[in-house]
Amino acid sequence: MAQDKYRDAIGRSAVTTDDAFVAAEVKRILDEHLAENSNEEVYKFLFNCIDLTTLKSTDSPRSVADFTEKVNQFETEHPEMKNVAAICVYPNFAQVVRAVLEVSEVDIACVSGGFPSSQTFTEVKVAETALAVDGGADEIDIVLNQGNFFDGDYEEVCDEIMEQKAACRDARLKVILESGALMTAKNIRDASVLAMYSGADFIKTSTGKDVPGASLEAAYVMCQCIKEYYEQSGRMVGFKPAGGVRTPQEAVSYYCIVKEILGDKWLTNEYFRIGASGLANNLLTVIFGKETKFF
Repeated sequence: MAQDKYRDAIGRSAVTTDDAFVAAEVKRILDEHLAENSNEEVYKFLFNCIDLTTLKSTDSPRSVADFTEKVNQFETEHPEMKNVAAICVYPNFAQVVRAVLEVSEVDIACVSGGFPSSQTFTEVKVAETALAVDGGADEIDIVLNQGNFFDGDYEEVCDEIMEQKAACRDARLKVILESGALMTAKNIRDASVLAMYSGADFIKTSTGKDVPGASLEAAYVMCQCIKEYYEQSGRMVGFKPAGGVRTPQEAVSYYCIVKEILGDKWLTNEYFRIGASGLANNLLTVIFGKETKFF
């Protein structure tokens, strides 16, 4: 019986699972709106939505401190611009960022829960999340358990998310679907519903560590799910594309999807983020009109 409530939640969704229709709608939105949204105002907004990310095996307390200092430096050198939304690091570096970060408007985000594979004990996931929050994380990015999802064990999928949500306490929880592995509109729709049903504050496309990263088609389906969920529950859930979003045009494309499906209410960095490392410099290059390698 327990599994039925999860399948019922999925069954209540009227979001399209027709891949061809999704692709056609994405093309229509971009044909109609990409050019008009490719402007400096939008570029600056997108910069303010970036989760500036370092997730390398060579990360160290010193390198993460230097990375954080760059954000402090940007605040000093460019007070006319809003800074990035957050700094995203491995959970063991939350305390480093907390100690070095001087910009109150920039949040600290940590990947957690056996990132990027989500293949470890639930107890380890919960402990890792709790330790990251104790270390100063404002936001936690976890990965939906793909293995359990494909096995149809939705109860286990949701229980894991709910336990980590509880471990977040006041921190916000982003659930990564790994849309490139889910592949189809139906799988992305079903995973989105389960994540939001389990308390996700954001749903995110990808880890950027495996399989294809973000796609506009996945974004379309996820945003439609967020819209439907908001209409049913009154709760706003954020959206975050990540994995391969590097150019201003790619970032504006996601902006168009969010604007046309969810509307201006979601066009704030409280509900729209972009997970990226290279995008920040590429946006600054078009904003400043010269090649910029600040970060």
